[in-house]
Amino acid sequence: MIITETILTLFATAVVLALVPGPDNLFVLTQSIRHGRMSGWYATLGFSTGLIFHTTLVSFGVAALFQSSELAFNLLKLLGAAYLLYLAWRYLQASNSQVAFKQLQKPNPWLLYRRGIIMNVTNPKVSLFFLALLPQFLEPDNGPVVLQMITFGLIFIVATLIVFGALAELAGAVGPWLNRSPSVQRGIHRVAAVLFVFLAVKLLFADPI
Repeated sequence: MIITETILTLFATAVVLALVPGPDNLFVLTQSIRHGRMSGWYATLGFSTGLIFHTTLVSFGVAALFQSSELAFNLLKLLGAAYLLYLAWRYLQASNSQVAFKQLQKPNPWLLYRRGIIMNVTNPKVSLFFLALLPQFLEPDNGPVVLQMITFGLIFIVATLIVFGALAELAGAVGPWLNRSPSVQRGIHRVAAVLFVFLAVKLLFADPI
């Protein structure tokens, strides 16, 4: 049985990492500001589903492929960077559109959920990070390794839901005030576009752990 100290330590680590600026929490913030807190929650559920994917890979050793195969890592890295650039283009397009400054139509929940999954799954650094971090918490007396790894992944998912959910609630609360100003909306879109381009370039130059 996994001891409480291990759970609390891993949970605290997961909370801190969820707060570090990145494409996932940035997407939750921008969607919540533009379309309300529920849009942020749909994206959050997508990211959490993506973490299930990474947890499964690491638990059964598949993620080691990305660490040993440069080709596999680079292919997934290119897909992730391409999707981030696509999102940057969408935000930049919105900033130049007069339609964006009228009543914003909320996107389809399934679309936001799916985008969250794609953004998370196509980031190989998540699997490699799990592969590097989670084994440090393994204890032979705490049961089968696979079950321990799955438990650790679930702790990360819970932390992500809490932190990203809080971001969605906060951004959703200030969103209506920010959306009253076309210039503020334009600025949010352009800042988001620049940040997504930066994160895409950062991912392109990332090396395996």
